[in-house]
Amino acid sequence: MANYTSLDNNHRKRMDMMRGLLVSLMLLLCTSVYAADKCVSCHKEVTPNAVKDWQLSRHSENDVSCDTCHEGDHSSAKDVDKLVTITAETCGGCHGDRLDQFSKGKHALAWAAVNAMPTTHAQPMALNQGMKGCTGCHKLGIKTDAEIAKLKEQGSKFGHASCDACHTRHTFSVKEAQQPQACQTCHMGFDHPQWEMWSSSKHGVRYLLKQNGVLPEGTPAPTCQTCHMVDGDHEVRTAWGFLAVRLPLPEDDEQWKADQVTILQALGVLDPKGQPTGRLDVIKAADVARLDKASFDKERNKMLAVCGDCHSANFARNQLDNADKLIRDLDHLLAQAIRIITGLYQDGIIAKPESYAYAFPDLLTFQDAPTTIEQTLFEMHLKHRMRGFQGAFHANPDYALWYGWSEMVRDLQEIKEKAAEMRAAHGKSASAH
Repeated sequence: MANYTSLDNNHRKRMDMMRGLLVSLMLLLCTSVYAADKCVSCHKEVTPNAVKDWQLSRHSENDVSCDTCHEGDHSSAKDVDKLVTITAETCGGCHGDRLDQFSKGKHALAWAAVNAMPTTHAQPMALNQGMKGCTGCHKLGIKTDAEIAKLKEQGSKFGHASCDACHTRHTFSVKEAQQPQACQTCHMGFDHPQWEMWSSSKHGVRYLLKQNGVLPEGTPAPTCQTCHMVDGDHEVRTAWGFLAVRLPLPEDDEQWKADQVTILQALGVLDPKGQPTGRLDVIKAADVARLDKASFDKERNKMLAVCGDCHSANFARNQLDNADKLIRDLDHLLAQAIRIITGLYQDGIIAKPESYAYAFPDLLTFQDAPTTIEQTLFEMHLKHRMRGFQGAFHANPDYALWYGWSEMVRDLQEIKEKAAEMRAAHGKSASAH
């Protein structure tokens, strides 16, 4: 190798540059290792299992240390606010393709969707900003810097990330997020018991038997991710959306079209005269419904392709078409109930609440609906109709029938009888509206 002093100036400059880069890299590595050691040594005492999670993670294997994500410096719980808030964009620094997919899907809009509901703002702080109610799941939605700052001002210090809803910190395991149980915490319960539907369907039973070793590993058995995250695509969306309403309205079925108009009026996106309202823009922004045929067909065709991995095309289309028809039948039950209560408003038997834009029942007020008859309507819509059509799409006959259709039939009868009692009390018989 040539002596340094014998090299010309250009060679010397290159060698000096290489030495400088090498020193900088060594200093950076030493600083990172020191920072990680400093974090680990302290948190082994304060949060030992968080450290254990990180040590089990791919991040640890690849020298992604604490300060890589938790930028900043702090020495105790008192100055933890010095650290940068972790958000989906933090993860996107390395996982840009997944962030792009996630940002286009419905999960990214979960925060916007929950705040679009008029009843959210009436909930106690502990439920809403405290992340113990709807926001306990909907927190995975992307928030603006201003929204995060406002939440912090209100005392909410945690729950502003997104990816860790499925990839639990600090292992951030891909394998964990690929299991259907990763979806269970949020997709269960009152208005969207997809876990209960799937796990007791033939699809779910086969997978859970495979998971516990009864069936062989190669057994075909679809999970949530199989159908809704094909090839790991984080853009999660369904054809009918959360509310099972869509545009354009069905022109070939006058009754269903009329029923859907009634439901859209009760959702507040159409006024009593059938004209669009400002709430329609909120529905569009939250992406909870397909508002043109092309977007519906895109999602439906993606699902048909998934079904085709196990079933014939004819079988798959027949099953989904039948679920569509069940939505039509459920809509007719719901629309009848809405029209009965609308008549009570029009006849002055129910007074318009000050917060209502129109003298018309509002399905999005949830448990804050002003009368007991509207409370029944709220459950009919958000609990029983949801279970009916979601049960059909998740291949669960019991949910489609007994927890869905049957309950809606009973709801409608209860609403009819209650309306008759209210009219009798006011001395007003039912009139055509």
